[in-house]
Amino acid sequence: MPKLKTHSASKKRFSLTKNGKVKRAHAFKSHLLNGHGKTTKRKRGLRKGAYADSTNAATVKRMIPYK
Repeated sequence: MPKLKTHSASKKRFSLTKNGKVKRAHAFKSHLLNGHGKTTKRKRGLRKGAYADSTNAATVKRMIPYK
């Protein structure tokens, strides 16, 4: 079987755990963080990692085959 190309954007955004789950970061954490829009509680929650939904996990794993 030939080598597979890794999807560059995916390798920057996702990582695999030891058990094969797909780890991801939360969205909406890039700007508008002070005063208008997001509460402190919401921003604190966005810091934590999360797992990709099971419906998307297989697709992501295909995009990062050697990770």
